[in-house]
Amino acid sequence: MDKKKVLILGIDGLDPRMTKRLMDQGKMPNLKKFMERGSARTDLEMIGGQPTVTPPMWTTLATGASPLVHGITGYYRHNVQHDIVEYNFDSTNCHAEQLWNVTSEAGLKTLVWHWPGSSWPPSSDNENLYVIDGTQPGGINVGTAQVESELLMVASTKVQEVSFRSKAASDSQVPCFITGMEVAEDDKANDLNLMCNRLTVKKSQRVTLKAEENVQNLSETPMDMVSSPIRPAKGWTDAPADALECTLLLAKGLIHRSCLILKNAEGKYDRLALYKNKKATEPIVVLEKDVFVQDVVDEAIKKDERIMANRSMRILELADDGSSLRMWISAAMDFNDDTIWSPKSLLKTVVENVGYPQPVCLAGGSDEVLISKCMRASWDHSGKWNANGIKYMAHEQGFDVIFSHFHNVDLQGHMLVAYLKKGSKLVPEVCQRLFDEVYIQTDNYVGEFLELLDEGWTILLVSDHGQTTPEHDTDVYRLASAGVNASEMRKLGYTVLKKDENGNDLPQVDWSKTTASTSSYCHIFINLKGRDPEGIVDPADKFELEEKIMTDLYSLRDEKTGHRIVALALRNRDAALLGEGGPDSGDIIYYIAEGYTADHADSFSTINGTCGTSVRSVFIAAGPGIKKNYLTDRIVRHVDVTPTVATLLGVRMPAQCEGAPVYQILD
Repeated sequence: MDKKKVLILGIDGLDPRMTKRLMDQGKMPNLKKFMERGSARTDLEMIGGQPTVTPPMWTTLATGASPLVHGITGYYRHNVQHDIVEYNFDSTNCHAEQLWNVTSEAGLKTLVWHWPGSSWPPSSDNENLYVIDGTQPGGINVGTAQVESELLMVASTKVQEVSFRSKAASDSQVPCFITGMEVAEDDKANDLNLMCNRLTVKKSQRVTLKAEENVQNLSETPMDMVSSPIRPAKGWTDAPADALECTLLLAKGLIHRSCLILKNAEGKYDRLALYKNKKATEPIVVLEKDVFVQDVVDEAIKKDERIMANRSMRILELADDGSSLRMWISAAMDFNDDTIWSPKSLLKTVVENVGYPQPVCLAGGSDEVLISKCMRASWDHSGKWNANGIKYMAHEQGFDVIFSHFHNVDLQGHMLVAYLKKGSKLVPEVCQRLFDEVYIQTDNYVGEFLELLDEGWTILLVSDHGQTTPEHDTDVYRLASAGVNASEMRKLGYTVLKKDENGNDLPQVDWSKTTASTSSYCHIFINLKGRDPEGIVDPADKFELEEKIMTDLYSLRDEKTGHRIVALALRNRDAALLGEGGPDSGDIIYYIAEGYTADHADSFSTINGTCGTSVRSVFIAAGPGIKKNYLTDRIVRHVDVTPTVATLLGVRMPAQCEGAPVYQILD
């Protein structure tokens, strides 16, 4: 009998409501083929756990255990110093056994391909277990190898000096006439809110004074900007007589690259040749107008050292007469960084046979050009690289079980889903079309794996959560925060801040006067005497204080509708009913009401948003062992994925598994 082979195809942020609508419209034909060859619920839905955010949900999908049991209870980990942000991807914090340890123990060659939920560092030294990354959600190597920031270059005959400005551009329409600027110093004020730092910083102190500081929408993440004059080419070893020149600054202005703007046969300027310097005879790359180019290999700076890296680039605009140019440049990737590869030799294998790991693109800026031509194009190439890598491992490296994750829907959704109703610089209809195109992109990604079904692989397509567009226009971040949210809790009188010499609040908690504080999404911690370093609340008073806090939470209302903003607030012990609680959770756990949520992370896993969105998860399975073209009314939960895979492979359940196989779909 042939050995059974299983691929878990994880797609972060995939919403069953959006998926079903587009599939019914004929826009996701590959997913339809996949469904016809397998089983799902009629609504494609799977009920997740709480909180509806990446680390706890992917950990549940890998262990079959709830956050109460595995201990990964949020995007951020509870720290006894409540104002310390600590990301929660570290497998050493997980208290439950992962399925990949079981399969490798059973003699199955097992690959964990970027699973952002308790996969790194590897929690087993079994020779059958291979692990690539899992330290952050964006993409493979993004947290350790992605250096610098993506940037926009604007060149013009009207610009007088070459300059670099950090975080200066929020869309593709950056100023095209800039003078008198030298290389600018970084603005560190908002660094914690930028995804590049969310992916690399493990711990940081964070206290927010205002609600708008709590969570910055990724579409508002600014990019670095380079400004350069365009002039006739002079001093080159080899340049056409009619060539023009400009200068590209990389590594925050520390690396200078000379560029030639060149004419085509019709006499129009339509391409740019990038050189190391004017003496070089061969260009690093030649970029044609409006063509996405990946894997441009050049120098970058990482920890003050020059390294070789790959970047993506695209000329967004180039005037026929060469008078102006706009160009996007991605972050750089250190393609020799094998820090989070086990064994480390896997990186060389992947690079030689698949290509370089790809940078994550956040060039959204509520700008249609950046969203479609840069961000989505980057994810197109990243999806192809991921698919080719996974299939190479399946075909050439002899793996029996592959756990994989792709983050395209979630990160692009953060740029769009909040604006499906109210719009931003883009009207809602444009946002909806762009978001639909992300799902069409995902359908192409799923299509890459249909061939594995023909080769005897069983595939389970799962997501951790969807993303919602809130119905009501209200401040959804009054309580949620990446750190201590002092805005609402200060108003309610529980969190007290230190003062400066003028009596103004400082972003520092005065623990000697603070009775309770928020930490991360949906957790409130009592500053308890005898437990916390600077605790002041007597344990005998804890119950009554919790009662008062929960009553105050229920009193928070939308002034327009009168609706309460908090759907439910529970003591830690009562949250066990929903799979939360325990020592890794707050003393109070609360959930934001439907209509008032962020796109995800702060609500029940069952809620809907407006514009056809939801926060629910997707579950579809196909291949050997799965019924064909079958729909079930069985309620499928996150905790059921692991036992279903274990049953298909004929291995034991992980030690702390709480779920049950989805027997109804098994053939």
